[in-house]
Amino acid sequence: MRKFALLATLAAAALTATSCASRRAETPVAPPQEAPPVVQPQQPSGPTPGSVEDFRVQAGSDRVFFALDSSDLSPQARSILERQAAWLRRYPSVRVLIAGNCDERGTREYNLALGSRRANAARAYLVSLGVEAARVETTSNGKELPMDPRSNEEAWAVNRNAHTQIIAGAIS
Repeated sequence: MRKFALLATLAAAALTATSCASRRAETPVAPPQEAPPVVQPQQPSGPTPGSVEDFRVQAGSDRVFFALDSSDLSPQARSILERQAAWLRRYPSVRVLIAGNCDERGTREYNLALGSRRANAARAYLVSLGVEAARVETTSNGKELPMDPRSNEEAWAVNRNAHTQIIAGAIS
């Protein structure tokens, strides 16, 4: 009789197991939910408008270059200054300092005077393009702050410049 009870218990367990398995298969399973798309915050596509970097990008450069012993603006220098002036007119609270620079040749006094003429030439052109004169200061570094410390034609060419630097009013 014990064998019969054991067999009956096993049969009942097997029957229960198979009926539970078939019930699970019949129960509809909900399709997996798609996760909502992740929305990335939009990154600015360029420099912040009104920033120093924006000035450099919009103007094409913050420097104009000069020929040896000259403070005459080349067509390329005028083009850069025209873009600088357009940007400065757009941001009327910005003030700039134009520093005239020279190569190492010549005396200290000569280069300070030449650097001053270069800075003033750039300033005069900006003012002629509608930038208020009170917003543009000038200084001369002469040969004291070279961009390139080497002593060759390539270095001298980059050291002969007028650098427009924003000193107030730009967005950080």
